[in-house]
Amino acid sequence: MISFKGVHFPKEVILYAVFFYVRYGVSYRDLEEIMEERGVQVDHATLNRWVINYSPLISAEAKKSKRTVATSWRMDETYIKVKGKWVYLYRAVDKFDDTIDFMLSEQRDEMAATAFFKQAINNNGFPHKIVMDKSGANYAGIENINMCATS
Repeated sequence: MISFKGVHFPKEVILYAVFFYVRYGVSYRDLEEIMEERGVQVDHATLNRWVINYSPLISAEAKKSKRTVATSWRMDETYIKVKGKWVYLYRAVDKFDDTIDFMLSEQRDEMAATAFFKQAINNNGFPHKIVMDKSGANYAGIENINMCATS
């Protein structure tokens, strides 16, 4: 549970401001105006402190209530254009086609595959089975993770 002890505003106001900033990516000064339109007089520096203090706590609470991921994953990568630049999209989905994790990379190599598997496993736990294409980089990436896990 997130503690709001000693704050001068109701927790609903703080949570609303942090949510709005994180969700819509507005500037602190714009958020100050938005809050003012809703009758809350708060400085942009205070909003900055709220985001810095409470967004990691909110994220941790959200991860606690996250649905568990199936232990059978399908992993692939594809080449896509993002903001006019071609990059590799690594992604893993579970047996219900729910996205487990994704990562953008400029390279399609062992180092990128290892980084993706490390990120996905740290966020969702170790799967029992991973189905992937015959890419040597992906196979080497999961082997690197397996070697780290058995050491």
